[in-house]
Amino acid sequence: MTQILVPVLGESVSEATVAQWLKKEGEAVAADEPIVELETDKVTLEVNAPAAGVISKIVVGEGENVEVGALLGELEAGAVANDTQKAAAAPAEAAKDGVKETAPAAASADEPKMSPAVRKMIGDNDLDAASIPASGKDGRLTKEDVQKALEQKPAEAAAPASAPAAAKAPAAAAPAPAKPTAPRETGPREERVRMTKLRKVIASRLKEAQNNAAMLTTFNEVDMGPVMDLRKAYQDNFVKKHGVKLGFMSFFVKAAVNALKEFPAVNAEIDGDDIVYKNYYDIGVAVSTPQGLVVPVLRDADQLSMAEIESKIIDLGTRARDGKLGMDEMMGGTFTITNGGIFGSMMSTPILNTPQSGILGMHNITQRPMVMKDGSIQARPMMYLALSYDHRIVDGREAVSTLVRIKDAVEDPQRLLLGV
Repeated sequence: MTQILVPVLGESVSEATVAQWLKKEGEAVAADEPIVELETDKVTLEVNAPAAGVISKIVVGEGENVEVGALLGELEAGAVANDTQKAAAAPAEAAKDGVKETAPAAASADEPKMSPAVRKMIGDNDLDAASIPASGKDGRLTKEDVQKALEQKPAEAAAPASAPAAAKAPAAAAPAPAKPTAPRETGPREERVRMTKLRKVIASRLKEAQNNAAMLTTFNEVDMGPVMDLRKAYQDNFVKKHGVKLGFMSFFVKAAVNALKEFPAVNAEIDGDDIVYKNYYDIGVAVSTPQGLVVPVLRDADQLSMAEIESKIIDLGTRARDGKLGMDEMMGGTFTITNGGIFGSMMSTPILNTPQSGILGMHNITQRPMVMKDGSIQARPMMYLALSYDHRIVDGREAVSTLVRIKDAVEDPQRLLLGV
């Protein structure tokens, strides 16, 4: 037997949750084929088969927590799927002759893919797997899909259906250990879904930032006209030369780096009774994914060209949404930029990404009447900016000045080329 183990998850990460088994017991796998997804507080990663063969045993079910090096399951290297599937199906065949069923029967060709835990959940609740819409990868049924189907069943039909299941396996129906605070009863038009490990960490870190940092936010507005004109004039040539479009984010990254060099406290962090000033600029760019908000980091952003920034942002954003980011790509940022404007946000107060001391919030661009220097009134493409900062080490003057420097650089893009 070949063991399927939890791999090293990354620096400072020792635990993960089994999010989804991509293969079931008795199913053949190729070497290096993904067989199970693990979810950590930062990323979702796939564990690949260590060798070709058949999944002979799943030890840890979906939703359970595991540590690095823990046994997830066993694989019979070199085995043929049919032999193992016949062995797995034998108890089910025996059940037809009056013998108590000890394992779920093998899936039929018409059934969607599902893990053993999901199959048991369907059997216990007398559901038709083929009639449940599947939302998982490659048409796989998930626990959430089954839960939705249960919520949609009429209350009067759900009660009798649960009785035979309880009678068939009384041991499995034993009450779970009491929790410190019992969850409230879920209503008929409500759905209860377990919070993911990533969402738990996001909630914890955001609350930690509010509790520990003396967080304030300063606001300003920026005229995006000069940048929009520059992009319009050079976009075609930029794409031809670099193979990527010139977006707004590269201007703000460059503008932020210039401002951070002038006001290093905004790029620093508190460590105990000390302030750690960082002479490098690793800019985190917040990305919204189906699993939650993640912040991949642009390393040494001060050394990157506009084209390199745009290319790296596209790559990091795509892999973040696909759950393909590495642990090292989301650690060690010194300052963060978040763009709520892509969702239509006009104004917000971004929360610090601790232990960082500053975060810049970009917002929606809207045409607004502005009084120009010559006294005329023009419709200009304006964006509100917000800089949240830790007042313990960043004074108001430094925070306001940092945001003004960013505003000035974006309104006069030539500053970014000259580094002033």
